[in-house]
Amino acid sequence: MARRKKGNPVHGWVNFDKPLEMTSTQAVGKVRWLFQAQKAGHAGTLDPLATGVLPIALGEATKTVPFLVEAKKSYECTIKWGERTTTLDAEGEVVATSDVRPTGQQLADILPGFMGEISQIPPAFSAIKIGGQRAYDLARAGESFEMKARTVRIDGLEVLQARGDTAILRIDCGKGTYIRSLARDLAHKLGTEGYVKALRRTRVGPFTDRAAFPLDRLEQLGHKGGVLESLLLLETALDDIPALALSENEYADLKQGRAIVLHPTSMASIKPGFRPRQIGGLDASRYVVARFEGQAVALCEARAGRLSPKRVFNI
Repeated sequence: MARRKKGNPVHGWVNFDKPLEMTSTQAVGKVRWLFQAQKAGHAGTLDPLATGVLPIALGEATKTVPFLVEAKKSYECTIKWGERTTTLDAEGEVVATSDVRPTGQQLADILPGFMGEISQIPPAFSAIKIGGQRAYDLARAGESFEMKARTVRIDGLEVLQARGDTAILRIDCGKGTYIRSLARDLAHKLGTEGYVKALRRTRVGPFTDRAAFPLDRLEQLGHKGGVLESLLLLETALDDIPALALSENEYADLKQGRAIVLHPTSMASIKPGFRPRQIGGLDASRYVVARFEGQAVALCEARAGRLSPKRVFNI
């Protein structure tokens, strides 16, 4: 007999507004407990000193996490000029100083040089693995090592405020961008030092902070027995992937993991929605969300007139 899973079969996404000093792992644990869900995961780690959007997947929605990890993100970042810390944020010790305080116009003038695909060296205090160990563990142990540069993409940079020794930037970027590294590099370009004093993530794909649920609000809903009011559909993370309605027979086949033959009219209806994209190193440009009676059934690949299930949702 199969062992019964602990918790409830809750499936969907929670747009969580992570508070200051809470780790992403702690956030997932707290949300999972509030929903009494069987399993949970998050899309895109937020540092403890950062706040804002942390999408948390419950149940079968965890199968869509890779799609949201690849989504574009937006941040509001406060940079403190004149000091650089070991961690490049407010948690570290000051290791370099400068008397230079750039103006908002000087900052705005250099931003175009940091747009598009740029090379970036991640912070030493990061979760990147060096020889099988996390870089932050090596850094805390005082060991010397080299962080390799990586290519990241920045789509938008805007100065929101500049006053005295701080500036606030809006940043739109892709996967893997380190905002702390960006602050360091901007400061060096301006002939000064700098670190991230405060950071808030305002968007991850379709999830925005305007619609996010802070912890106290989720707890209030939990006390009233209405926490499910905050739950979003499983396919929220798949908002830019075309959908296809199934017949009852097609639904039965896909639920069993069997491919189905598509009619030419069905193929024609989903082609316009295709967008070239890589998900976890795989070509997902022909992915389709198969739906039956308004509910997501499977994430499939449409190819050569057939729809092959890649992720079947057991709901």
